[in-house]
Amino acid sequence: MKIDLASEKGVKEGVIKIRALLEHGALDALVNNVAISPKSARGGRLGFVETEAALWHQVFQVNFFAPLLLTKGLLDTLARVQGSIINVTSIAGTRVHQFAGPAYATSKAALGALTREMAADLGPKGVRVNAIAPGEIDTAILSPGTENLVQSIPLRRLGTPEEVAALIYFLCSSKAAYMTGAEIHINGGEHV
Repeated sequence: MKIDLASEKGVKEGVIKIRALLEHGALDALVNNVAISPKSARGGRLGFVETEAALWHQVFQVNFFAPLLLTKGLLDTLARVQGSIINVTSIAGTRVHQFAGPAYATSKAALGALTREMAADLGPKGVRVNAIAPGEIDTAILSPGTENLVQSIPLRRLGTPEEVAALIYFLCSSKAAYMTGAEIHINGGEHV
């Protein structure tokens, strides 16, 4: 199904659709893997001075408020089975990145902080909340020039979507039953 995550109304309508799909069922896991990262007219990093207020609001709506509202709207279905929430943050949430601008970076840093707060609030309900912070992953949305970063990554390669999916799967599984409030880097050592 399509959900308009760029508006609060769209997210709330999406929650209603998801809840109807589940009916009285439960949700084992919610993976908040959504983001927009605006670029300059020439495709480069958009600095904070050049980023208009409306664009900041749009980025935060998609990258921060949509995961918050989805989680709130689906919480009872997660709590019913002591489910797991995974928020996908970014390496840019903890350091300046040459491709990600400040609107994206601060929204992902905020999502990292929200992960810890959610873990504290939802732990007593048996719901675990963790985050993963990917670095350069080999997908179609890589910025031009990413290939030049490979030599600065200790593992000397890009990550794969399968490696990211495996970490998400682990965090959703019973093997991670005592993990909550963590933000795990998956970036080949780029953060060191």
